[in-house]
Amino acid sequence: MNLSGRLVATFMAFWMAASAFGVGEPLENEIEWIEEIEVRAKKVALDSPAGTYASTVTLLRFDPSIELQVRGLAEGQADVTTRGSLFENVGFKIGPLNILDPQTGHYAADIPIDPRLLSQPKVQLGLENTLGGFNSNIATIAYSIPKVKNGGSARAGIGSDNLRNEILNIAFTNPGMGSRNLAFQGSAAFSQGDGSVPYGDHSFERFNLQFQRATIDSQSDIIIAYQEKFFGWPGAYTGIATLSETDHTETVLILANHRLQTENAWLEVGGYVRILDDNYDFDRTTKESGTTGSFDHKTRVYGIGVNGSIYRGDWDWDYALQVTSDELVRSTDLTEGRFNSRDYLSLGLFPSLVILDTNEHKIIFSTGASVDLSNRDDTAVSPALGIAFVQATNTGSRYLKFEYARSSQLPGYTVLNSRPTGMFGGNAMLGRERADQASIDLGYQSNSSTADLSFFYRRDRNLVDWTFSGDAPFSRQANDVDINVRGAQVLLGYSWSEMDITAGYTFLDKDSNYGDASVDASFYALNFARHRATIAVRYRLTDQIEFRLDNEFRLQEENPLRATSARSYLASASIILVPNAIHGLTISASAENILDEDFQQFPGTPASGRQVSLNLQYDW
Repeated sequence: MNLSGRLVATFMAFWMAASAFGVGEPLENEIEWIEEIEVRAKKVALDSPAGTYASTVTLLRFDPSIELQVRGLAEGQADVTTRGSLFENVGFKIGPLNILDPQTGHYAADIPIDPRLLSQPKVQLGLENTLGGFNSNIATIAYSIPKVKNGGSARAGIGSDNLRNEILNIAFTNPGMGSRNLAFQGSAAFSQGDGSVPYGDHSFERFNLQFQRATIDSQSDIIIAYQEKFFGWPGAYTGIATLSETDHTETVLILANHRLQTENAWLEVGGYVRILDDNYDFDRTTKESGTTGSFDHKTRVYGIGVNGSIYRGDWDWDYALQVTSDELVRSTDLTEGRFNSRDYLSLGLFPSLVILDTNEHKIIFSTGASVDLSNRDDTAVSPALGIAFVQATNTGSRYLKFEYARSSQLPGYTVLNSRPTGMFGGNAMLGRERADQASIDLGYQSNSSTADLSFFYRRDRNLVDWTFSGDAPFSRQANDVDINVRGAQVLLGYSWSEMDITAGYTFLDKDSNYGDASVDASFYALNFARHRATIAVRYRLTDQIEFRLDNEFRLQEENPLRATSARSYLASASIILVPNAIHGLTISASAENILDEDFQQFPGTPASGRQVSLNLQYDW
């Protein structure tokens, strides 16, 4: 059977399996259509790490649709990728605000907000990313701001390698006049430890304040967040394990957001300022300050975002606006570029039409485009279109979706302003990157189960990668590359009264063309898992005891810079006790990398060793 025949057979088999998965009685009454079904089974079992306090990346570590490339400690520094992307191709969004890291995508996930103040992350791909994303070619990790609930928690933990961490969260709500509800929430977190390898120590602290005003149809929020992080890891960015590297960052994020819901529309508008002060040292045994080679940088970003939708009969009009201004305030090493500030404007409009709407079936056609403008580069228009076939049952819905989307982004200052030669060789002439994506998705969703199969194809053009050449073994060079990506992804989840299980599998294949550049290996674009499978289990043994387990198996693409096997099995587990004797008390024991796997997620950089911790938490 040829490839097309195998694909058709696979689709038919999966469609029949999804039909059986969602079998129910024939529809006797008209269904109230639900736009999005919340599946009870979570994608990830462990929502707190063993090695520090939780951050926005914690729930992404074992997410089947996300590949996190970790430098020792995920909450210290991790590159977020999906479907074979690079770290700079994935953005983060809070409400309508796309939080930009103009220096390097390494700090894109460095959001200094306690995850308790945000919703569960949602991965936006394809058409959703083209509309609502900004300067993120492949995906956007989107969060909303939930309503504040009265109460709080105090958590303290100790662990291996002299680990200790503490978290305090307090929230007050005060009903105002009429339907108004005023709320305040504060959070403080501290963590320090020696690390699971020599020179793998960390010291983190984070402070948050949130003010909220909510009514029946609106919500306004102000969040002030600050985080200081110091972490060390051998070969963290260079991949040279003999270098005891450190990274010391201070991040300030202030954002305001307002959401309004009416009968026929919703609107969200907000603004933010983000300041990142970064002091990277490739060798902690030497001290440099204020001179070339110190790698001291400071960036500042201002942004305004608008998202919304208008419903008119069978039409939905989705729109988005993002205005951003960034500045490289100072830098000891990013001094060779053509500019130190940049302005951006992104506009998107995507109408959707319900072309068939019956008791059991719905067909939705969507199309539109986004326009990306900058005062430092050319303008890009990114069209997208999709069609979705949805069949309702008494227990959920089955769907089949076809999508095409184009997107574009601009490289950061580390690429554009680094010296052409040296440890991190830049290229000031690199410009706008573009991606064309096509996907086919089919599956089933209900309140207790989900099944999804996706096939996707992507053309990356002028993608910025960091590469290695044997002629300059101590240099990492920025080069553009054209890549064709083919892949498939499966996601299955089910919830019982005592257990939740989520399983995922992703296959990737790539063809690359670096043109005339001298490239012997790739640090990022060709550092991907050809096969990756995850399983998350939450098992409620009794009313007081719960066992959680996250598993990841991967077969990585061969890379001459990696000193370990390309195969890896990573497991993390926790046991949680909620004793009846003390209401609100939770006792948990966690272990990460249980088998002490030495797989190098970043080629040449040592893996994090086994970590264990014991935590006490009191909620009120």
